[in-house]
Amino acid sequence: MNTAAASHQPVKPLTGWRVLVPRGGPWGDGVAANLRRQGATPVIAPLINFAPTNDQATLDQALADLAAGAFDWLTVTSATTVDVLYAYRAVVPPTTKVAAVGETTAAALLAVGYRVDLVPERDNSAAGMAEQLIGLEPEARDILTLRSEIAKPVLTRMLTDAGHRVRSVVAYRTVGVPVTERIAEDVHSGRINAILVTSGSVAQQVHEQFPELPETTLVAAIGPRTAKDARRAGLDVDIVAEAQTVDALIDAVAKFPLPHSSDEFAPKTGVLPQLHVKPQA
Repeated sequence: MNTAAASHQPVKPLTGWRVLVPRGGPWGDGVAANLRRQGATPVIAPLINFAPTNDQATLDQALADLAAGAFDWLTVTSATTVDVLYAYRAVVPPTTKVAAVGETTAAALLAVGYRVDLVPERDNSAAGMAEQLIGLEPEARDILTLRSEIAKPVLTRMLTDAGHRVRSVVAYRTVGVPVTERIAEDVHSGRINAILVTSGSVAQQVHEQFPELPETTLVAAIGPRTAKDARRAGLDVDIVAEAQTVDALIDAVAKFPLPHSSDEFAPKTGVLPQLHVKPQA
């Protein structure tokens, strides 16, 4: 083999990339490890966290009843809900099945030791989860839905209308987490080549904390639904994963050439940037 030619072949598709991971904890660590395997340098910068619910007594009672086996199903509609379960050391008994809204949430559950019994096959949304649960459970079941303060009651309404006994409990309030000055400067200067957007809440924080992203910084959304939420939040989305999974998101980023880096960039204009491949040595 010609060693000179081989030296020009990238060993890993994301070699040279610096990618912002917008969530910490076990899920963020898992994403970072995945990025490293692909050759990227992950930058973990949690943009959102959860704040306690304003009705702590109701949440405490719901989690106690969950541990006691009062529910046939627990529905989990975000990775942040997983953070809440983990923080409260919530016990999910073997008699209670767990439904995750999508692969990202399922991965977060598995990362902290919970099992997953159901992930919607087609529509990774509250409505998609409700439809599949209703199809699986023709008889009335006891279901606990944990949600954020701002979540629309789509899941609860659909399950209730289908005859299930649903207890809907606010588990947390989503709050933004300001990044460090160093990370803010890395984003502003263009040292961050891509930002992973994994939810509408993350998209909102990206837009608020980095109002003028460099033209060459790619915004990558985890699936069409998140891309829609990100655009609604004011972001220009450059990459959309075909499936709502971390693997699909990283694979989608890996299909792009590494953007040209410089110390000065124009802000994003709403038009997909012209990407420049770094010249080969």
